[in-house]
Amino acid sequence: MKQRLTILLSLAVTLSVTAQKRVVVTPEQSGADEIVHYWDNSTAPHSNGITDDETIDSKLNMSQTTSTDFYLYKADPAKATGQGVVVVPGGGYYKLSMQYDGFKIAQYLRSIGVTAIVVKYRLPNGVREVVLEDTIAALHYMREQANELGIDPQQVGMLGCSAGGHLAALATHTLAVEERPKFNILIYPSTGGDVWSNYRLQNCFERLLGKWRTQVDIENNSCENLVTPETPPTLLMHTDEDTTVPSTITTTYYKALKRHGVRSALYLFPAGAHGWAGHDEWHYAEPCKEAIRDWLEIERNRK
Repeated sequence: MKQRLTILLSLAVTLSVTAQKRVVVTPEQSGADEIVHYWDNSTAPHSNGITDDETIDSKLNMSQTTSTDFYLYKADPAKATGQGVVVVPGGGYYKLSMQYDGFKIAQYLRSIGVTAIVVKYRLPNGVREVVLEDTIAALHYMREQANELGIDPQQVGMLGCSAGGHLAALATHTLAVEERPKFNILIYPSTGGDVWSNYRLQNCFERLLGKWRTQVDIENNSCENLVTPETPPTLLMHTDEDTTVPSTITTTYYKALKRHGVRSALYLFPAGAHGWAGHDEWHYAEPCKEAIRDWLEIERNRK
């Protein structure tokens, strides 16, 4: 097993072993309790081939990522539920929306007694294996560290937003049934559907699969085609006003879940543009949080 270096950083930027500049958001900025550097292009099974330095903007969006870090948010033992959630940020596979699709969500989960890991994953750059192995590594890490994190390894799920929702679902279906998360929470996920009718989704799948992707490639990575009766219970959230990832993408996935008898729930809010997760000023922020809290409680009590 690869040696992992646990780091508590006060610097926002360090250098990786490949001499590429690696971006790390400080605990003060992210609210994380701990940051774990897992691997990079030189040590992971696959490389995304990116050679430029990682970058970050004022909104904590990361680009050109070539290293994998786990941001840990540990629930207070006094109110810990024993559940853990791997949070997979979105960004269309060309950036990572770490602040709102990641850190803010993890902070909320921690506040309700759920331990979370936000995955800073390497962008695919046409190499699908890279994002899958980073996401699956985070799931395995959370289970392996269950005692230290104070969670039940059988109570670990995944939450993903936008492209992160697609990645969480895709990783789930890539795993053997016994390795899959206990549940998924997918928020405005770009899970598939009629990709060719939406140029944003076309671009998303091109970044994941490469320029020479085919219709068959897209169908094989559209998650509604991968659903089976063994797919974990899934909570879906979207808004009717979303024009970046249309809500019909989510309703298509929901129909596939129900067709296969998978326990699931769909919340379709009437207002809100794409990317509302983690924004407390969004009109439906509190109902959204309540729905997530209730879903987690229901799943926790199911054996």
